[in-house]
Amino acid sequence: MVVLNRIYTRTGDKGTTALGDGTRLPKHSLRIEAFGTVDEANAAIGLARLYTKGAMDEMLARIQNDLFDLGADLCVPETARRAEGRLRIADSQVERLEREIDSMNGELAPLNSFVLPGGTEAAAHLHLARAIVRRAERRIVELADKEPLNPAALRYVNRLSDHLFVAARFANHKGTKDVLWKPGENR
Repeated sequence: MVVLNRIYTRTGDKGTTALGDGTRLPKHSLRIEAFGTVDEANAAIGLARLYTKGAMDEMLARIQNDLFDLGADLCVPETARRAEGRLRIADSQVERLEREIDSMNGELAPLNSFVLPGGTEAAAHLHLARAIVRRAERRIVELADKEPLNPAALRYVNRLSDHLFVAARFANHKGTKDVLWKPGENR
């Protein structure tokens, strides 16, 4: 368990931050950007949860916890001196997302156009979270091009954006209230 007795440490006052293995990186580094964007996605999911309840809220709560796992995974490089035994995203977390996607998707109205972000408050926030997760994925993929990363972490963030898309449709009265793109309508 993490214990935080003090919130400020002053150790980042010169523009660096510590990774989970104790090494320091500039706050603008790609690794920091990757898990910082994961944190931003988590905050957006927290907003979406203000408008959800029941099974949807429970799924989102699990995802928020998973995103802390993902941040923990990303904050200790695979090649770090203390990397062995560190918390990593597991295939079982990816598989759970897939099962939830399939379950929700089985109840949705068929898609006949691209979906615009919007509809209910929950759906609008879930679409925003999905877009932020896509940005996190781009940062994580870029990092994976430069350094070894846990392959399950890449799969998780990719599947999560799909999950949030399906969840947004589900929050739009199972897709019946989706806001659909009408190509060229405003020419």
